[in-house]
Amino acid sequence: MNKRNFFQPGEIYHVFNKSIANFNIFRKRENYERFIQALAYYNNVNTKTNLGKFLESNKNYQPSLLFSSKEAYIKFIGFCLMPDHYHLLIKILKNNIFSKYISDVENSYTRYFNLRFNRKGPLWQSRVKAVKIRSNEQLLHVSRYIHLNPTTNNLVKRPEDWEFSSYRTIIKNEVFLKDIFAEISISNINKYQKFVENQIDYQKKLKRIKKLIFD
Repeated sequence: MNKRNFFQPGEIYHVFNKSIANFNIFRKRENYERFIQALAYYNNVNTKTNLGKFLESNKNYQPSLLFSSKEAYIKFIGFCLMPDHYHLLIKILKNNIFSKYISDVENSYTRYFNLRFNRKGPLWQSRVKAVKIRSNEQLLHVSRYIHLNPTTNNLVKRPEDWEFSSYRTIIKNEVFLKDIFAEISISNINKYQKFVENQIDYQKKLKRIKKLIFD
C-alpha cells in the first residue's frame, strides 16, 4: 500500500501502533503527557523546531487534542493511550503529510523515552498501522472499541476513569458530539455513553475468545 496516497484529505482513519515485545512505554503520567504533547505539537504547519527544544521555554505546555486549529494537519475524533500501545481516530485535513507527521511524533517520543530511561534502540514494533473508515457504522464501532480499551484490559472499571483517553472529555462536554464531531452520528452524550458502555462485558469476552484462538 502506498502510504503517501492512502491518507487522503477528508477521510477518517483508525491509526495504531504498539511497542516492541509489548514493552511498557508509558510508565508514568509524565510519559503519557509527553506523547500527547508530541501529538499536538507536530500537528501544526508552523512547527519549525523539535518538541524538546520547544519545551525548554514552554514547560507548561498542556495542549488539548480535541480542538483543531486552522494550521492542523489532522483532526482528532478520538484517542486512547495504553501502557504499550496507542489508538488514534483521526480525520486528514491536509494532503501528503500524515506519514511524516506520525513519524515525527513517534521519533520524538522514542528520543525522549530513551533519554529518560537510559535506553537505546527502537521503541515501536513496526510502522504505524491504519484502517480507513468507510461507513458510519464502522466509525461508531471503532470509536467504542478505542474508548473501551482500558476496561477491556482491566485497567479501570469504567472507561471514563482512564485519564489518557478522549472519552472522559467527550461525555462531560456536549460541545464535542453536538458541534465539533459532526462525523459521529450520535450527538447526544447520554446516547453515546449508553452505546459505548453497554458493550463493556461483551468486549471483554471477545478479547478472551481471541486470546484462546490466536495465542
